[in-house]
Amino acid sequence: MENPVIILGAKGIAHPALEIFNSNQVIVYGLLDEDEALYGTEINNVPILGHTEDDGFLKLIGKKTEAFVAVDDSKYRKFLVEMLHERRKVQPVNAIHQRAYISTDAEIGHGNFINAQVTVGAGAKVGSHCIFHTGAIIDHQAKIEDFVQIGAGSIINAEVNIEEGAFIGSGVTIVAGVTIGKGARVGAGSVVISSVGKNETVFGNPASKVK
Repeated sequence: MENPVIILGAKGIAHPALEIFNSNQVIVYGLLDEDEALYGTEINNVPILGHTEDDGFLKLIGKKTEAFVAVDDSKYRKFLVEMLHERRKVQPVNAIHQRAYISTDAEIGHGNFINAQVTVGAGAKVGSHCIFHTGAIIDHQAKIEDFVQIGAGSIINAEVNIEEGAFIGSGVTIVAGVTIGKGARVGAGSVVISSVGKNETVFGNPASKVK
């Protein structure tokens, strides 16, 4: 990546995303955040410049800089991604840790956060704007749609389908062939042995629906 990056968001995954870009010798121009109390402060000597919707900084994106959206909340993340599409006609770049393993025939979209020790197996398909925390395993032929978040150490087994906006907590195991519906949530440490419906929340071993 030749151009420097502006990171939208200065909390949550922003700090590890900055570390990923630094380790990949990508210059980070600065960070933007909606929290005015952060303006003028720094993370690892990189300044928090202003608001995520400040045109003075956004106008640089697509000309002199790239963008990465470092926001954990999927709704706000989606809002910022759509804003970049509409106002700057750009797709956010991926932040992929050097110690992640991605199979040569896996498919990866745009704007994903892929932290250290993440594995993406053969034939897996990953959409865009997903968050994969440290040590998550996406096994072969799994399909992960857009805006999915997968917690540290979770195991997504072969041919699992995780639909848009689903949240998988840390240390979850999802057995082969299961579908996790759009917007569903799986609590930390759960073992999912059957499919989960749209917007359902499940927890436990075996995971059951939380009312």
